[in-house]
Amino acid sequence: MLFLDGPPRFLFFTGKGGAGKTSVACATALHLVSQGRRVLLVSTDPASNVSQVLGVTIGNAVTPIDRVPGLSALEIDPEQAAEAYRERIIAPVRGLLPDKELASITEQLSGSCTTEVASFDEFTDLLADASLTDQYDHVVFDTAPTGHTIRLLQLPGSWTDFLEAGKGDASCLGPLSGLEKQRTVYARAVNALKDPATTRLILVARAQASSLAEIDRTYGELSQIGINGEYVVVNGVLPAIAGDEDLAAAVREREAHAIAAMPTAIAGLTRDVIELKASNMVGVAALETLFSTETITYENIHSENSSNGLDGQPEQSEVTATTLAALVAELENGDHGLIMCMGKGGVGKTTVAAAIAVALAHHGHQVHLTTTDPAAHLTDTLNGAVPGLAVSRIDPVEATRSYREHVMATKGKNLDEAGRATLAEDLRSPCTEEVAVFQQFSQAVLESRRHFVVIDTAPTGHTLLLLDAAGSYHRQIARQMGDSMPFRTPLMHLQDPAETKVILVTLAEPTPVTEAQGLQEDLERAGIHPWAWVINNSIAAARPETVFLRHRAAGEIENVNRVHSLAGRVAMVPLLATEPIGEDRLAELT
Repeated sequence: MLFLDGPPRFLFFTGKGGAGKTSVACATALHLVSQGRRVLLVSTDPASNVSQVLGVTIGNAVTPIDRVPGLSALEIDPEQAAEAYRERIIAPVRGLLPDKELASITEQLSGSCTTEVASFDEFTDLLADASLTDQYDHVVFDTAPTGHTIRLLQLPGSWTDFLEAGKGDASCLGPLSGLEKQRTVYARAVNALKDPATTRLILVARAQASSLAEIDRTYGELSQIGINGEYVVVNGVLPAIAGDEDLAAAVREREAHAIAAMPTAIAGLTRDVIELKASNMVGVAALETLFSTETITYENIHSENSSNGLDGQPEQSEVTATTLAALVAELENGDHGLIMCMGKGGVGKTTVAAAIAVALAHHGHQVHLTTTDPAAHLTDTLNGAVPGLAVSRIDPVEATRSYREHVMATKGKNLDEAGRATLAEDLRSPCTEEVAVFQQFSQAVLESRRHFVVIDTAPTGHTLLLLDAAGSYHRQIARQMGDSMPFRTPLMHLQDPAETKVILVTLAEPTPVTEAQGLQEDLERAGIHPWAWVINNSIAAARPETVFLRHRAAGEIENVNRVHSLAGRVAMVPLLATEPIGEDRLAELT
């Protein structure tokens, strides 16, 4: 592996959920230990499965790995860190402020920005205080901080004073009010991240356009603040041993195309390619094979999988679930309604949303399909007009630009230069885009009272509650209307299971399922209960023929069963030899 040549003290792995960065980070730690190095492995990933991958219990304290002398690990629990962080801010005013105000503050501190800032606050000492890590030759981090978080830490002025003056917006300034460390400590941590002699950033992706686009975005964002990634790892590329059946050949062709079309900025970086293994990377023995360059044979497939308890072909009953067609049949019980397909990037929610919309249109319904993804993505998926189906998009860039301009012209109108700079940085957060997009698709929510509206990508429960708790449209209407006449806000519409069906889309892999579970919990806090889950691109559901792919299918079973434990309705969409692009192929899914 080229990224392992002359490794510096700190190694950071970052990438899209499900790309395999935890496996790569763990395998890196094991490799360094095998070279006689002392290593501390640290995870700050909200969907961390380091404990599962290493096969040991790791908590929020440095834990020696007995099976691997020289290796210790630490899992910074993002939710635990965020909860402690919220409590530091809320405790001093509890009992002094009305319950509604406390609820508003709590919700402002419930989003991804709080989790991100709190996690960074936790591991800053590992970067800035050499005495805490001087017993280790290397510190390996699973998940790096985003450029947004680091820019926030570099802002001038006092966040607390800015908030107390009533100048902040309900986005990322609330989370920042709990920071306790001195700026000099953060400065040392950021300087360590910027120094290539001290830190190496490795961008991990799958051979998929969306995964490669994500690391391209991360690379650009971090480069803007002087943190330069030099290495790309393309993980999980299908090997020759997978055979030449139609399914395997099609996957190889898609992967080759994605790599050939890699964004220019990252295409020139030093690149390693890691082949997909027959089994999941669980346990030390499996991880030690991840970087192996030996040719995979059928014999070592059986050996490798037997050692991990995955030897054998799954029974038919183990992968049974309903079909997307069955979900569509249930959706048709009414002649209108809102259908929201949600999930993390790269799981195929655009394909699932388009397939549902096409099926409803084919059955004679009037359907409006809208998306917050780039227009070309949905346009490419449909590959032409469909009778009865109207297609539109909500442009997140334009919506966010308009929202930022409005806030700067109102809340920022009377601020000094430093105040405007702080507010402008706050408005660059992911929370801002969520709020701006929500305002635009509220219209689509109301439209679903007349016919079917299918939305590809929807706001998180945090955004919905943030708007409500901060005195949003819902509360304003409630105050204005009182008991004089009935009213119905978009949030109330989303909470009504008779009007709204939320479908969570995932893959049969640990990280996507964990992230979808977190999304479900987030939505339920807002009173929105997912109606169904769809497991997309399932190898098990495809019933492959070759030994290699059958073992990959066996590895999905645990995650399929986990989804069944979380959802009342579960549909599975098989990994297809031909991509579902165009009306006819989308219709085949249902």
